Amino acid sequence: MMKLLHLFITSSKPVVEILLITTVGFYMALDGVNLLGQDARKFLNNIVFYVFSPSLIGSRLANSVTYESLMQMWFMPVNVLLTFIIGSFLGWIVILITKPPSHLRGLTVGCCAAGNLGNMPLIIVPAVCKEKGGPFGDPENCQKYGVGYVALSMAMGSIYIWTYVYNLMRVLTNSPIETQPSIESSCKVPLISSKEEEDNQKVGRWDKVKRRMVSLSGKVNLRTIFAPSTIAAMIALVVGLITPIRKLIIGNGAPLGVLQDSVTLVGDGAIPAMTLIIGGNLLKGMRSSGMKKSSIVGVLVARYIFLPISGVLIVRGAYKFDLITSEPLYQFVLLLQYAVPPAMNLGTITQLFGAGESECSVILLWTYALASVSLTVWPTFFMWLVA
Repeated sequence: MMKLLHLFITSSKPVVEILLITTVGFYMALDGVNLLGQDARKFLNNIVFYVFSPSLIGSRLANSVTYESLMQMWFMPVNVLLTFIIGSFLGWIVILITKPPSHLRGLTVGCCAAGNLGNMPLIIVPAVCKEKGGPFGDPENCQKYGVGYVALSMAMGSIYIWTYVYNLMRVLTNSPIETQPSIESSCKVPLISSKEEEDNQKVGRWDKVKRRMVSLSGKVNLRTIFAPSTIAAMIALVVGLITPIRKLIIGNGAPLGVLQDSVTLVGDGAIPAMTLIIGGNLLKGMRSSGMKKSSIVGVLVARYIFLPISGVLIVRGAYKFDLITSEPLYQFVLLLQYAVPPAMNLGTITQLFGAGESECSVILLWTYALASVSLTVWPTFFMWLVA
C-alpha cells in the first residue's frame, strides 16, 4: 500500500507541475493583467516552434543516443508509429460517434493520435529509477539507459507529430491557417477535385490509384517534414552516432562542450513556454469553446483505456516473438508510450493554424487533470507486468 501511495505521488508530480504552470499562463492572459494576450501568445509560440522545441529535442537526443544503443532500440520508432496509427483510428471512431464540428475533427483525431512522448516520460522514468529496490535494478544505470530511451522516444514523437499528425489535422480541418514562414495559406483542400473524378472514370484502376497519390502528395504540406524539431533530431543523431563528433561536443571534457550546454539551456525553456501558451489559450476556451463534452470524453476513453490496452497487446506480443529484449526498463518505456496524455505540441499546431486553440486547451486541461490517475494506475500495472 505504501509503495502504491509513493508511486502515486511520484507519477502525479509532473502532472501537478504542468497544471500549476497552466494556471500561471491563464492568469497572465487575463484582461486585467494582459501579459500573455493573443499577440503575445503567437510570438511566444513562434519562439517555441523555431527555437525552444528543437533545442530540447537536439540536446536530449545527442547526449543519450549512441550507435550501440540505437541498434538495441530499433523497435521503438515502430512502436511510436503504432501509437500514432492506433490513436488516429480511435480518434476517427470518436468523430463518428460524437460528431464534433467539422473544424474540430482534426483536433479530435490529433489529440487521440499524438501522445506526450517527451517531458512526461522524461520526468516519470528518472523518478521511478531513483526508487531503491525497484524493478529496474541499479538507480544509476536505470537513469542512464532510461533517459536514452526517453530521448529517442521524444525525437521520434516530434518527427511523427510534424509530419504525420500535422498534415492529418491540416486535411481534416476546415479553418484557414495563420500565415507562417513555413506554413501554407490553406488548411483544408479537397483531396480530389471534381475534374479529377470525371477523368478517373475514363482511366483504369491503376491510373486512378496513381492520380490519387499524386493529388494527395500535392495537398500535404511536405515542408513540415523538415520542421525545426525534425531537423534538430537529425543533427542530434549525427552528433550522437559519429564518435569523433560526439567526443568533440558531448561530455564534460569536450572541446566544444559549450555548444551542448548552450543548446540544453535554451531547450529547458520549451516545456514551460508551451505550458504557459496552453494556459493562455484556456481563458479563451472557457469563454467560447465549441468542443462537445462527448468529444472530450471520447478522447479520454481513447487515450486512457483503449490505447494502453493496445500497447500491452503489442509490446507483449513483440516480446513473445523476440522482436524486443527482455529488459524490463525498455519494455516499461514502450508501454508507457501508450498511456501518456496528448502532446502539448498540439497547442502549437492549433496556434499556427489559427483554429481550435481554445478547444485544444480545454481538452488538454481535462486530459492532464485526469493523467494523475492514468499515470499511476497504468505504470503500476506495467511494472508488475515486466518485472
